[in-house]
Amino acid sequence: MIHPYVTIDLEKIEHNARTIVELCRAHGISVVGVTKCTCGHPEVTRAMRRGGVAAIGESQLDNLQRLKSAGVETPSMLLRLTAPSEADDVVCLADVSLNSELAVLEALARAALRRGAVHNVIVMVDLGDLREGLWPRDLIPFMRQAVPLRGIRIAGLGTNLACFGGVVPDEQNMLRLVELAGQVERNLDLKLEWISGANSSGLNLIAAGRMPARVNQARIGEAILLGRETTRRDPWPGTFQDAFALHAEILELAKKPSAPLGTRSEDAFGHLTPFENRGEIVRALVHIGREEVPVEGLTPIDARLTMLGASSSYLVIDMSGAPGAYHVGDELRFALNYGALLSAMTSEYVEKRPLFRDMLV
Repeated sequence: MIHPYVTIDLEKIEHNARTIVELCRAHGISVVGVTKCTCGHPEVTRAMRRGGVAAIGESQLDNLQRLKSAGVETPSMLLRLTAPSEADDVVCLADVSLNSELAVLEALARAALRRGAVHNVIVMVDLGDLREGLWPRDLIPFMRQAVPLRGIRIAGLGTNLACFGGVVPDEQNMLRLVELAGQVERNLDLKLEWISGANSSGLNLIAAGRMPARVNQARIGEAILLGRETTRRDPWPGTFQDAFALHAEILELAKKPSAPLGTRSEDAFGHLTPFENRGEIVRALVHIGREEVPVEGLTPIDARLTMLGASSSYLVIDMSGAPGAYHVGDELRFALNYGALLSAMTSEYVEKRPLFRDMLV
């Protein structure tokens, strides 16, 4: 059975990883390669590791299990906060986890002790993005209770920015993270191994040499996978933006009116989409729809084509700019943004096709 499919250029991912790793290494920063957008795809993980990332970051335990089952040996970090009910699995599958709740740390400690292990924890602090993390005023009281717990090791302090609130990493909030780390170390006679303060949104700060020296870990996904920093989605110098491409077949190709006929109401998704009446145009129905991806995150590789919209099953394309260039059964190729890539990699209706070196010659 032929599905729409995503091609994955492993050589380009490896190249992107190496480019980011070399930049960060020059500033004393270790890179955790984030594979969550690809559902922990084993070949993507291997490509990132060949590119030099120190560890792999994942948001789903199922993905960490997938890597383990595939025989991928790599240090691993669970990026999503742990639920107490998951403590045993987290200790089993992740070398490090990000946390902000004492009850969770207690559960992780018990799980680690049952295994005769010590689980590494990076405590998250919220510096204004309003996603996960302790509010700074609560950090020292929290640490006083967390540090003595047997079975866990407080390995670092971290923060997450530019995700929920869109707060950009800058010298001020990164210096605040370093300052908080210093307070923890002085108050609890503790040395933190990791100050984990950057993601793909922090690359400009790193490249400008303005990232505080104590910030020594970055969790990087999009800049490796799609070659973009994430404050403005600008292409990152020296990286590829086309490591992934979505392919889907043309199912119907016909000349039809450019605007619907008859009395209109909302479409199947509750929208009343405006249409410009341009007379008859050549329209293609393509074998991909909202059931598989958020189509707004797709861009036709052929710039002559224009996306008109989508239903659950079909993407509708204006083909008038490329008369005679395509036929029913031909494949169209699309670039994906982060959201579309995440959905395509998650969807069971989209095949994933890694491209290996011998296939690229």
